[in-house]
Amino acid sequence: MSTQGYAVRVAEDPADREACFAVRKEVFVGEQGVPEDLEYDAHDAGAVHVLAVREDDGLPLGTGRLLYGEAAAARAGGDPSVGSLGRLAVTREARGLGVGVALVRAIEEAARVLGLAAVDLHAQTQALGFYERLGYVAYGPEDMEAGIPHRSMRRSL
Repeated sequence: MSTQGYAVRVAEDPADREACFAVRKEVFVGEQGVPEDLEYDAHDAGAVHVLAVREDDGLPLGTGRLLYGEAAAARAGGDPSVGSLGRLAVTREARGLGVGVALVRAIEEAARVLGLAAVDLHAQTQALGFYERLGYVAYGPEDMEAGIPHRSMRRSL
């Protein structure tokens, strides 16, 4: 997917994965103070990662990941037909350009390719409006993750 001077793709090779992790470190660890040992987990190895890069120089602008199968079922109430969107991060300089929307849509497309029926996510409460505009519906109580309030949300595909 290409739009407004950036492209979004599935992160296939080690360099793309490292770019995804660098964006997450910048946003979650650097800006939001999430402990680094909480940011990276065993699910990273089997997840589908998506990456947004600037078209002219390949600078990483954003990332997100999709968990599916057993990794997602634990987060989605045990339903194997539901994927789990997470670790969505956009660099400060790329915010407001539509990168987050493009990443969410790329993750949803990856979920469709995998035959999933819906996507769940655990949104920071300050981002609820963003996900609601994309068709996600909040459910369940607010809880804390890495010291940040979150709510569960779902969108059928």
